[in-house]
Amino acid sequence: MSTNYVNTFITAAADCKAKAGTVPSKAGTIGALQLSLLLERPYALTSDELLLEVHMIRNGIPPEEREAACARLFGKPQACLRASPLVKQYGWGLHHDGDGRVAAYGTESDAYRDLSRRSDVSVVAGMRNSRG
Repeated sequence: MSTNYVNTFITAAADCKAKAGTVPSKAGTIGALQLSLLLERPYALTSDELLLEVHMIRNGIPPEEREAACARLFGKPQACLRASPLVKQYGWGLHHDGDGRVAAYGTESDAYRDLSRRSDVSVVAGMRNSRG
């Protein structure tokens, strides 16, 4: 099952404490790796590709095992980027373009505000940190 979105903007969670896009302080975490990849290569990866890349880096999986790693990872349900630490904790919105490729925008940016108001893009909120 794919986690990809198309023409969608995932806003920061309603209960996100960060008031601007913040770089995760601990290197090697899921959030830090996701942000690094998205800032280095905006609109280069789909959500599925981003999740796989982070999985491979965190688990030291070599490139030649990519296909098998992909089958293992997506052989079970995966949370979409609405559950990413970037939208839940660090104040980032994630835009998926018409081809499903992703870029990150800090909540303080003009691009974030523009994307959250566009009528040609589906706007969905990041998952809340708590149920209450």
